[in-house]
Amino acid sequence: MKTPLAGHQSWRHVAVMAVALPLVISLAVMAFAWPAARTAPRDLPVGIVGTSTASQGAVEGLAHSKPGGFDFRLYPDEASARSAIRGRDVYGAYVVAPGSLTVLESTAASPTVAQLLDKAGRQLAAHASKAAADRAVSSVHGTSARSERGKAGPKAPTQIRVRTVDVVQISADDPRGVVFSSALLPLTICSIMIALVITMSRRLRPVSRLMALIAVSGAAALGVYLVAQGFLGALPHEHLATWASLSLTMLAISATTGGVVTLVGPAGLGLSAALMVFVGNPFSGSTSAPELLPKVVDDIGQWLPPGAGASLVRDTAYFNGNDSAGHIAVLTLWSVLGLAAVLFGHRAARVANGPVANESVTVGDERPANEVAPPHVPSAPEESSHSSSPERIGMHKHSHARHAAGT
Repeated sequence: MKTPLAGHQSWRHVAVMAVALPLVISLAVMAFAWPAARTAPRDLPVGIVGTSTASQGAVEGLAHSKPGGFDFRLYPDEASARSAIRGRDVYGAYVVAPGSLTVLESTAASPTVAQLLDKAGRQLAAHASKAAADRAVSSVHGTSARSERGKAGPKAPTQIRVRTVDVVQISADDPRGVVFSSALLPLTICSIMIALVITMSRRLRPVSRLMALIAVSGAAALGVYLVAQGFLGALPHEHLATWASLSLTMLAISATTGGVVTLVGPAGLGLSAALMVFVGNPFSGSTSAPELLPKVVDDIGQWLPPGAGASLVRDTAYFNGNDSAGHIAVLTLWSVLGLAAVLFGHRAARVANGPVANESVTVGDERPANEVAPPHVPSAPEESSHSSSPERIGMHKHSHARHAAGT
């Protein structure tokens, strides 16, 4: 029989979906599009070689062109600036000399940042050339009119030459650095799938699930590395360390997902997907650089496994693991917490749900939950243990038949 409220409940359900689903989709689109649309340098670490007047002019020019965009660090010579780039202290450096400007960059750190530094360096050189030309014109106009007619005036200033040096080059097979940034999203999704398959398997005990998460993450990371380097040539250095970085990244994502699913249930899958896919990936800065994203996005992204993993893989594949300690700590923390939740979450669920009976139920003895078992009727005192045999049952039947015939 239909109740009058059934139609209202269905319409209410439709109304909730009509509001909730578009809202979720809008938030997902904003999470991916907003950081990309707001890409700009924010406290980007850049080196300046020397403390001469020209170097100070370069600092002032860059600060004026990009207010708050650069974090300047002074170095005594070009060699120390190159070392800072290899050590991941700065993304690049400017070497200012009379008549020349050298831009030290690193396409391995970020092709986007390398292009930005090159463009800013050329603008800086053009501005310096224009300023020198203005000073020369002022000097000419200030020359005394008593100068001889045939005497040559001041020599016109030469154009400042710009030279670009790529200190740490990206792989020639991946000049724009898009291979790993493109692989980060499917890597994240596959890590979540690994956690789902393992944690939902009822045949695996908690300890076995831990071992399976570690083993499958390592094997899947090996497959990712074979594709990224063996087939596409995008991760050319430090093969073992790079594979280990990929493994730790996948373990951090899968262990966290498995732990949330273990503690929360199926709803934990949606929570993990929202955190890792719709927040961790667009906030990772893998397509540009974390310092090019809005400040809050940078802070959140580097504390999540996708962002920390992308930075760690870049550090190990091109920079000998420099500046990787923080990323390793973040991934290890997520992995340990996730594995602990997988291991101890089942015990917590058992305590919350109450003790579980260990008695096995045989086929045929199962009864519906609302059916009351009949009470046990004790056997009659005169019945012996042998009265249940087929022979004696048959004898009793015949004797009763004879008594009935005689009556």
